[in-house]
Amino acid sequence: MLFDFDKIPTREAYKLMVSTVVPRPIAWVVSQDKAGVVNAAPFSFFNAFGDDPPVVGFSCGPRPDGPAAKDTLSNIEATGQFVVCLVNEAMGEAMSATAADFPPELDELAEVGLTAVPSTRVAPPRIGESPVAMECETFQIVPVGHHRLILGRVRALHVRDDCVSNPEKYYIDTPKLELLGRMHGRGWYARTTDRIDIPRVSFAQWQERKAGKG
Repeated sequence: MLFDFDKIPTREAYKLMVSTVVPRPIAWVVSQDKAGVVNAAPFSFFNAFGDDPPVVGFSCGPRPDGPAAKDTLSNIEATGQFVVCLVNEAMGEAMSATAADFPPELDELAEVGLTAVPSTRVAPPRIGESPVAMECETFQIVPVGHHRLILGRVRALHVRDDCVSNPEKYYIDTPKLELLGRMHGRGWYARTTDRIDIPRVSFAQWQERKAGKG
């Protein structure tokens, strides 16, 4: 079935995109205002975008009830710093709770009982319970319609000790992170425990396979 995005409402186009672009990694972004009040909010329009410099990015939209910027965007515009924490299954409910529209003066981490741990390169803290945390400085903010694509240069990366399989070779035990991916609807997520291995082949190997030699 064809859905012509030039002919359907924006909200319906959004529903189609988030129902099909799945699973999406989740950025649990910790920021703080100039007074030091901490904010934490999850975003599933998120991914890695570069390696030199190392850049991650997430898209932040306006508040549902009006055009004003969300606290995360306001804080990052004011300070130029944030921390991206990744979400595992054990933290799923706490992450979902911080998606609520808390008043700006409330510390979401304290509200949901999580531990704020001092960062090493930026002012906002990281979430102590998160298996991965990336300390970021703003690289670029790109307008995307009424959203803003926030690109952050990763200055430091924290990985839970038991998930590092070989620190000398920078090997991570990725399955042990037990990360969640965002699915469709308001509350569906995917575990990353069901995996398949599809080895990458060279062009020569592909030719051999087509010729029936592989």
